[in-house]
Amino acid sequence: MNRSLVAKSVAFGVALAAMFASPAACPAKKPKDIRRATVQVSDFGKLPDGSTVELYTLTNAKGSIAKIITFGARLTELWIPDHTGRKRDIVLGFDTLDGYVAKNPYFGAIVGRYGNRIAKGHFTLDGVDYSLAINNGPNALHGGLVGFDHRNWQAQPIEMQGGAAVKFSLHSPDGEENYPGNLDVSVTYTLTDENQLKLEYHATTDKPTILNLTNHSYFNLAGAGDGTILDEILYLNADQYTPTDPTLIPTGVIAPVDGTPYDFRKPTAIGARLDQLKAVGGYDINYVLNGQAGSLRLAARVKDPTSGREMEVWTTQPGVQLYTSNNLDGSVIGKHGIAYPRYAAFCLETQHYPDSPNHPNFPSVVLRPGQVYSEETVFKFSAK
Repeated sequence: MNRSLVAKSVAFGVALAAMFASPAACPAKKPKDIRRATVQVSDFGKLPDGSTVELYTLTNAKGSIAKIITFGARLTELWIPDHTGRKRDIVLGFDTLDGYVAKNPYFGAIVGRYGNRIAKGHFTLDGVDYSLAINNGPNALHGGLVGFDHRNWQAQPIEMQGGAAVKFSLHSPDGEENYPGNLDVSVTYTLTDENQLKLEYHATTDKPTILNLTNHSYFNLAGAGDGTILDEILYLNADQYTPTDPTLIPTGVIAPVDGTPYDFRKPTAIGARLDQLKAVGGYDINYVLNGQAGSLRLAARVKDPTSGREMEVWTTQPGVQLYTSNNLDGSVIGKHGIAYPRYAAFCLETQHYPDSPNHPNFPSVVLRPGQVYSEETVFKFSAK
């Protein structure tokens, strides 16, 4: 049989099959979206002691991405779509490990043992006095000279449906930074297919200690390094706050926000009242969240009017620290060689209150043997 006859026979067979393959007999099937959430691991560099820092990349079914490194269990990138579907990285940080190892303002880190400040680095627990390193004016801040932000955590990917997750674990020995008790800590990051970044904190101890963990991510919903956050609109679910002395230590008073520049119960531009905060130069204050601590509830909502990105913060914690990156001054060179100016980002650090060990009227931060420290914070993203 010659080639032309073979070609005609094949063509006839295809046509004949098409005639009998009616839509009723062979209904058309819509293509399925087979994309799945994934976790990928790669090297992010080596520390001075030679240990390897790993980078975990979480990608959800919508293509949003969260990147976390084991050094400080830090969130280094978070790619979220705007109202057109365009994704941008919305957290400040560095392109390489060197920036995180050097002195930096805790970009993306898990801070502890005690997030925020303790007055004069001193507290008493069960009649025993403890003195901590002084690293913020006259006070102790974020766990000391080598806090959890400068420890290399262990990481384990978690198989799950509806998202991608990694569990970071750390052992803090008794006496580390002069905190009592052997402490075992874990923080699980989950990027869900609904564009929620969930952080679940757990810890146990073999001796009474104090503990206050938080994540110190710097957010700019327009995009990391894209101007300031002064026009972003903030709502805070808080009727009260904890006023501070000039060194940012709470006075012990729990005061109403009504009539103060700290009132964000109606959505307001973050920069609208900065002229009333000249002493500090911006916001660096703890809010007493409405609702029952221990239950997951709305703490804050922020919207960028240009990109349409919106972030809700839900937490079980009793408080949240609003910080508007007042100490950035252009000297910190971040991703892509961009200098971060003052007000380049905001932080919403869910937490127990600053200096709680020295204020009996504040929610307790004491963790005892047999107890399990358990807190949760969820960042929910959308675009309108």
